[in-house]
Amino acid sequence: MVKEAVPDGAAVGRPRAAVVRDALGVGVAVGLSGFAFGVTAAGSGVSTLQACALSLLVFTGASQFALVGALAAGGNPFTAAAGAFFLGTRNAFYGLRLSQLLRLPRALRPLAAHWVIDETTAVALAQPDRRSARLGFAVTGLSLYVLWNLTTLLGALGAEAIGDTQDWGLDAAGPAVFLALLAPMLTTSTERAVAVLALVLGLGFLPLLPAGVPVLIAALAAPAVLWAKGRRS
Repeated sequence: MVKEAVPDGAAVGRPRAAVVRDALGVGVAVGLSGFAFGVTAAGSGVSTLQACALSLLVFTGASQFALVGALAAGGNPFTAAAGAFFLGTRNAFYGLRLSQLLRLPRALRPLAAHWVIDETTAVALAQPDRRSARLGFAVTGLSLYVLWNLTTLLGALGAEAIGDTQDWGLDAAGPAVFLALLAPMLTTSTERAVAVLALVLGLGFLPLLPAGVPVLIAALAAPAVLWAKGRRS
């Protein structure tokens, strides 16, 4: 379980070296999967320029993989974009929590908002104080952003030499990383119920509906579980 950070003075801060080490570990490990995104994007018909623009401007791996995956499956571009958008809305909720935790200067907030993703949120919330949380957020964001964009470019350029991404299993790298980060956060029965129902809905409608639509339907798992819980209580 990831513990939430507490304000300055409420706990003894971690050594800076330890925070930087952990943040770099996450940034490097996840940043290298940008290579898989670049290859997958190229295999779905997305140009190198478009793939790099997605990584530079969107910078949320799960949504990027969802978009190119839907396109590769022959989905409508608008449906694919809608699915990626709704998948990325979780970052808005991360931002609400991080804004209270980090309390960055007003001038830095627009730049920091671009780095509000699963990995930076997890590292920041794992810290015991605001100073460590800010450092962890910054180091994770910077290392991951640089590596993700660099490896996206390399993956897109090298896609032709690699061939079919499914032969290498690279098309599963993005979802695997996302699930690995999400699983430890499912600590309550409600959260686990939402995850299971979303999985059932997504996989159940996958062979029946156009690519990208099952993701939208899976998003209904959260309100459905909360409604059912409210009925029971």
